[in-house]
Amino acid sequence: MQLALYAPGLGYYANASRKFGALPASGSDFITAPELSPLFGQALAEQIADSLAATGTDEVWEFGAGSGALAEQIISALDARGTRLRRYTIVDVSGALRQRQQQRLATCAPRVAWADALPDALRGVVIGNEVLDAMPVTLLARIGGKWHERGVAVASAVPRFSPLPTEARVFQGDAGMAPCGFAWADRPTDLRPPVEIEGQHDYLTEIHPQQRAFIVTLAEKLARGGAGAAFFIDYGFPEAEYYHPQRHAGTLVCHRAHQVDDDPLRDVGLKDITAHVDFTDVAVAAQDAGLEVLGYTSQARFLLNCGIAERMEQADLPARANAMKLLAEHEMGELFKVIGLATPGHGPARGFAAGDRTHRL
Repeated sequence: MQLALYAPGLGYYANASRKFGALPASGSDFITAPELSPLFGQALAEQIADSLAATGTDEVWEFGAGSGALAEQIISALDARGTRLRRYTIVDVSGALRQRQQQRLATCAPRVAWADALPDALRGVVIGNEVLDAMPVTLLARIGGKWHERGVAVASAVPRFSPLPTEARVFQGDAGMAPCGFAWADRPTDLRPPVEIEGQHDYLTEIHPQQRAFIVTLAEKLARGGAGAAFFIDYGFPEAEYYHPQRHAGTLVCHRAHQVDDDPLRDVGLKDITAHVDFTDVAVAAQDAGLEVLGYTSQARFLLNCGIAERMEQADLPARANAMKLLAEHEMGELFKVIGLATPGHGPARGFAAGDRTHRL
């Protein structure tokens, strides 16, 4: 997954293809909230402004800034409300996306900067919209009551199920071998999901070691900086829902041309590969590393708490219709969640003032 998404020049996020857009005709693969409506960034900016004040900082860090739309919206909204912003730093591993961001944010210079890695100490507010879902996962498959780690093998002609000396199994999808010669391979493992999966049925799921490591590293940087907060918006579930016995096929899927498929071994590097976020794992990792959980709720409730409804009243009908997609349960409103983290002493966050679901993590 790391190679398929980030290999220089070949990975999905490292090549020059267009990722973000409203329609397949644009050559895009999917749309994110900032491209859907500028009210998303404007509402988020209200929480960011509060957290800048609460932490006594004046810098925002955004991970995976995509087209740069969210950065543009936040900077504009902070300026409009008179919030002092000394610097807006974007951390993005995609050189192609960085070029597009620089073009879009040229009028925001020199406050906007780009970084390849975090500094030793970080002060400010960190945001990430659809970032955690793009972090590589480890696949675990329970087959016949035994757990296996599922990886990728290179094979030109392998029987559908073939015993190997390592007790691994290599198999093809129902459609046969992918043209590239990649196939799934299973091997016994001591790795397990964080909770016991009820039943004895075959079960496929993911665990998130890279996501956890990222949260721990971020917590360490914020602790060294002395003050900060972080807000992550993504699709996902708390642990009890993520590892529900009925979710036996996992959450790993691909996005291309605004369509979803479940075959990451085909057209490698030409489509997005993503997995839902285990928000309980995020919260526990943050707390273990010394951060406080400010709250956890749906995207709809978070945006409403941050005043998006009042902004919609001032918008025209097409803009309201787009903004409603951010809130509707059958669109982004319920599937997407928001989690807030902070160094001790931040205080309550308006994004979680009503509808906080922290108790469900």
